[in-house]
Amino acid sequence: MMMLWIRTLILGVKSLLLHPLRSLLTVLGIFIGVASVIWLLAIGEGISKKAQEQIESLGADNIIVRSIKPPDGSSVVTRGPVPYGLTRADYSRLTDTISTIDRALPIREIRRQFRYGEHFVDGQLVGCTPEYAQVTHLEVDRGHFISDTELAAKENVCALAAEVADRLFPFEAPIGKAIKIEEVPYTVVGVMKPRGATAGIGGSLAAKDFTSDVYIPITTLWTRIGDEVVTRRSGSFEGESVEVSQITLRVDKVDHVLETADVVRYVLASHHRTPDYAITVPLDLLEQAKTTRLMFIVFMGLIAAISLVVGGIGIMNIMLATVTERTREIGIRRALGAKRSDITRQFLVETIVLSIVGGLTGIAGGLTCGPVTRGAWWALERMFPKVIENLPEIVREITPEVVPWSIPVAMGIAVAVGVVFGLYPATRAAAMDPIEALRHE
Repeated sequence: MMMLWIRTLILGVKSLLLHPLRSLLTVLGIFIGVASVIWLLAIGEGISKKAQEQIESLGADNIIVRSIKPPDGSSVVTRGPVPYGLTRADYSRLTDTISTIDRALPIREIRRQFRYGEHFVDGQLVGCTPEYAQVTHLEVDRGHFISDTELAAKENVCALAAEVADRLFPFEAPIGKAIKIEEVPYTVVGVMKPRGATAGIGGSLAAKDFTSDVYIPITTLWTRIGDEVVTRRSGSFEGESVEVSQITLRVDKVDHVLETADVVRYVLASHHRTPDYAITVPLDLLEQAKTTRLMFIVFMGLIAAISLVVGGIGIMNIMLATVTERTREIGIRRALGAKRSDITRQFLVETIVLSIVGGLTGIAGGLTCGPVTRGAWWALERMFPKVIENLPEIVREITPEVVPWSIPVAMGIAVAVGVVFGLYPATRAAAMDPIEALRHE
């Protein structure tokens, strides 16, 4: 039996080689289909992985609460800025009453202008605690970040983002120098390494750009600057009063995150009459991202499978044409004693060979996804440097990730397509009447 299949395989290969261009075009259809499956799934996996990394960087054991301006609130008033958002009382209330909270990080962000001599930068003043650098993955380049001692003493010190340091101190070492914020001097104690921006997560967590930040102890900000931000405009002024922009809560165990988030919602809802805050739970977002990833992979796989079906239709067309061309050959073989099963097996083997060759070359083409993508980015960066530079960093960093199981799945589908679409031509060939086949010219 084995020798019979081997002889059939050799005969099938010889038959295919009689029409090399036709066979090559048929293989090309399967090649494109298999490569498309691997490529599209790899691209989808790369996008999903980058999205999950963004969420995981927030911390699966964290709960993030941000101040937001109420939808119906107006900031243009004549008496004074309208207070909204999180308060210091909320911070104390959450940390004192919820036992599962292991650490709380308050943050206050204000737009300000920073000056040193003739140089100035418009940026973000961030009042924070020493843990802020660890939570946001900031690394110190020179000096040190805000310390516990400086926080407790409410000292006028600051740490600069790398870009701010370069613009304020183009020719000097910034450590030990004093920059001015609202004409008040703040001594530079550290400079951070460059840090890429984070993408926005939903509507409750905006994208964060670290390039224009200046970090000071939050106790210093509360004491020296206060809560009000006012902009005067022709007889009236636009303003806001916010005590805390964000509170990042770290829960003692990941298993306690969801129930702790429910308690946080209850506590804040009890003391806020308007929806002036938003709660983001990265663990929830991570689960949603995993579900979305699965849906995305299925969708991309279905799109790629269409290419394989098209390749299968190509196989059917070629084999039907081959059956017509080889009618006399079929008649002679039947007259010499070949059974219908022998004819079916011969044509089926030919389609399977085409599918296997197309599948193997498609796998090889699919595995080039990473190098080809990197080469394409390299070429685009040199042809359109401005366009690529203006793209978000998350887009520039996305790289395809070949999904291991996509290789056997693509190969299996390719062979299955060959069998399914080759079965009809093979059956049709076997069903020919030998007498009529011998008469065919």
